[in-house]
Amino acid sequence: MIGFKNYIKISDKRYSEYYGLDFEQFAVGQKFQHRPGLTISQQDNKEEALDTINNAQLHYDAHYANQTEWKNNLGVSTLTIQKLIGMTWKTFGKRYRVLSYDDISMTHPVFGGDTLYSTTEIIKTDNYAEDQNLGILTLVTFGINQRQEVVAKIVYQILVYKKGKHPLETDAIPVTDEKFNSHRQLADGSFMEESGLYYEDLEVDEIYKHRPARTFTAEENRIHALRSLDWHPQYTDANYAKKFFGNKIPVNQTFLIGIITALTTRTFDRVVANLQWRNIKLPLEVFVGDSVFVESNIISKRESKSRPTQGILEATTNAYNQEGKLVCSFERHFLIYKKDVGPYEAAGY
Repeated sequence: MIGFKNYIKISDKRYSEYYGLDFEQFAVGQKFQHRPGLTISQQDNKEEALDTINNAQLHYDAHYANQTEWKNNLGVSTLTIQKLIGMTWKTFGKRYRVLSYDDISMTHPVFGGDTLYSTTEIIKTDNYAEDQNLGILTLVTFGINQRQEVVAKIVYQILVYKKGKHPLETDAIPVTDEKFNSHRQLADGSFMEESGLYYEDLEVDEIYKHRPARTFTAEENRIHALRSLDWHPQYTDANYAKKFFGNKIPVNQTFLIGIITALTTRTFDRVVANLQWRNIKLPLEVFVGDSVFVESNIISKRESKSRPTQGILEATTNAYNQEGKLVCSFERHFLIYKKDVGPYEAAGY
């Protein structure tokens, strides 16, 4: 079995998410299918055009677009490119930076409602003369829609850290269990990204550190509060925050809980639904500019009585700020798929 892993072992039953392959693990001819995919809406398309000051009305004037051969608002090409490259991050999690985009071809239109997937092939591997800690990968990433039509072809070069040279490299123990595989090999030889552990793979008393961490910005904090109808001045009025919080802007607590829960979903990606949160504690205020580092402990598991394809997990989740201080903790019950069931095969995962 391939040795690509998504985790490292810190100690007995204690693991950390750890994404990306070393330069030496890549070889010419390898193909990687990246998951999850992403459905693009016309709202996404319009906002991308307006936020980037794109004056091409074809992207956001439906009446105009209807007079063209497209008959619909055409997807912004650079939005498609951003999404397709973004989808590759787990396999190329040890990327240092992009060196060049050698060719970008848009081969099929993208419209609101389309779902995009990325597939990447390794074309060439080279040493990087300027830094022996890095290697050069030449890649071609294809964007494919839900109808298996190729919408884009992107040829580019990236720098990737060699084994043991990444700045977050640790002396942690490598994991060997197959449940920690980051990819599975398909019949055609390509590697499909895997995300999330099944019910059977999660054991009581296991602890998982969820990485990467997440930093809060002022704009997202304000927008999430406004769109939740939470118009308290501590989120909407910078002068209020300056007067009563020493110029610090507190992070909206429900937004905070949402982010912390979301950070657990790479390990718990087989989740079907959340059932309950309990004992949510917020011992310290979190402010804009703070980061949260999250870890979860499996405290119980049982078969679902009404859903034979699923089990129920109970986990405690703790979040710490950049100073290592506890800022939030809670217990959560959720449904999670068992092995060899669920929508994965039918959905192309």
